Amino acid sequence: MSWGAAIFPMTASACLTMALIYGFIWWRERDAWASLLCTLAALGTAALAWTDLALMHPESPAQFASTIRWAQISFCVVILSLAGFVRLYLRAGRTWLLWTVFVLRAPSLLLNLLTGKNHNAVDITTFHPSIFLGESISIPTRIVPNLSMIVGQLSSLVLVGFVLDAANTVWRRGERRLAVTVGGTIAFFVLGAAGQLGLVYSGALPPPATPSLFYLAIIVAMAYELGGEMLRARQLTRDLRTSEQKMALAAEAANLGFWSREFSSNEIWVTDRWRSMFGFTKSEPLQLNDFLQRVHPDDRETIRNMMVRSTQDDGRHIVEYRVQTPDGQTRWLGSEGYLEMDDGNPARLHGLTMDITHRKRAELDAHEHRNEVAHLLRAASLGELSAALAHELSQPLTAILSNAQAAQRILAQEGCELEMIRDILRDIVTDDKRAGEVIHRLKGLLKKGEFNPQPLQANDMIQEALKLMHHELMARNVRVVTELGSELPSIRGDSVQVQQVLINLILNAVDAMAGQAQNARTLTLGSCQLEDNLIRFSVADTGDGIPPGSEEKIFEPYHTTKPRGLGLGLSLSRSIALAHGGLLWVENRRGGGAEFHFTIPEWNAASMLT
Repeated sequence: MSWGAAIFPMTASACLTMALIYGFIWWRERDAWASLLCTLAALGTAALAWTDLALMHPESPAQFASTIRWAQISFCVVILSLAGFVRLYLRAGRTWLLWTVFVLRAPSLLLNLLTGKNHNAVDITTFHPSIFLGESISIPTRIVPNLSMIVGQLSSLVLVGFVLDAANTVWRRGERRLAVTVGGTIAFFVLGAAGQLGLVYSGALPPPATPSLFYLAIIVAMAYELGGEMLRARQLTRDLRTSEQKMALAAEAANLGFWSREFSSNEIWVTDRWRSMFGFTKSEPLQLNDFLQRVHPDDRETIRNMMVRSTQDDGRHIVEYRVQTPDGQTRWLGSEGYLEMDDGNPARLHGLTMDITHRKRAELDAHEHRNEVAHLLRAASLGELSAALAHELSQPLTAILSNAQAAQRILAQEGCELEMIRDILRDIVTDDKRAGEVIHRLKGLLKKGEFNPQPLQANDMIQEALKLMHHELMARNVRVVTELGSELPSIRGDSVQVQQVLINLILNAVDAMAGQAQNARTLTLGSCQLEDNLIRFSVADTGDGIPPGSEEKIFEPYHTTKPRGLGLGLSLSRSIALAHGGLLWVENRRGGGAEFHFTIPEWNAASMLT
């Protein structure tokens, strides 16, 4: 078999093979439109190869003309597929040029199929033998071209212009290899096929015309580019799988579970590690309500509020909550997530979850230990104030006793005055309430209890502390000055713990002024509102101040300057301030002495959720 007889079946077979491959790819991935257009172009080229072979062995002029007309279908499929491929694959090219290709190619096809005339040649009557690549063929003796052929040729030329325009855009975009392999190849061989057809039918070049061979080069270039893309995608897939395995190992080591929620379908994707944290099996279907049912009942409202806030702004959130697994365990989990937007609308929420049970248990143990130490220090502080407290209680108790004895003497007399008895009884009730308030304050400071934040008034806390310290301050000859802010918002605090900090700071201030002259001992307590929704308490003395460089050291545990001090008062006070979301620090005053400040956040809706 000669090359002339074999080359066209080989071309058709190669094109059909590539059409089968990329058609299957499109069937498996319906959004791979470039593969579909490559398949159509390959099928059209395969059909052109058979028409090229048929035109070399015509049985009659009528059969020759009919073959040319039917070949226009293949030309139309190839030209339009190439135009669509360039637009989709290169993501470039002017739209009006693309539509011009479609508009010019459609009339060319209709003129050939509907009129029954040959719109490539006007007159083909006789044939004579010739040789093409060793194959004996029959070619027209004389071809008179039809002027309407120019419509089809124009569509090919516009396609070349469209491809060059797209290639230029891709080149300027920096993808030069793509501009050459796809844009350059298509433009060169489409122009070559159109040029050969024009020269053959105008008589400038002897038959046969072989456009299928030109288009075969284009199909090979398209298959090469798509195949390279598949290889790159496969390599990326392997790299991604390797990266996912490394990430999974890192996540396992860090005890992390990843999750994602799709808002449009309300689907939830989670990793196996995340499922194990909540007690879900690997194959168990998962819905949002299933997740909420595992959350501890006391924390569900917090999670629901978080879910609402996660669709606002950037959606970033951090939340800690408890879950109850089917085996009866209670775990503490911490979650952090961020929101992904699509055209300004929330699309999906991504995040990670960590098991923080061990940390939470350690925090609870530390909190319980701190409460125990705080209770002991409160008892120790009251021990220092025992004389003053005894004096404060003795006054109302002595008054009650005196009034009761006076009432007895009056009742023993004949004709006693009832109004006098009533006055005495009122005095007894007043003194009893006074003693009860003292005892109530003592019980509040001595009781054990968990952290119980409530809305408190900063100035009321200062006044309560001064009432407890009243006789101690008088006994030490300390003058008290208050600089309280007006119309301060409520703070979020535990009343017992806040008073403990104030008493600790007042006792330290009194001790610091022990070496000063009696008329130079001044204690100043203040309150004011700061930025960031904070309220500041201040306790200042007129002692010797803090030695330079010791401003932070004095807050260390067991650091003390008192002969019988434990060194835990300031350390505990700072812990209490931090637990309230504030700070505790000290500054030396210009006129002498030290001034302690501690802050507590305002009471608001946001603080209630934490």
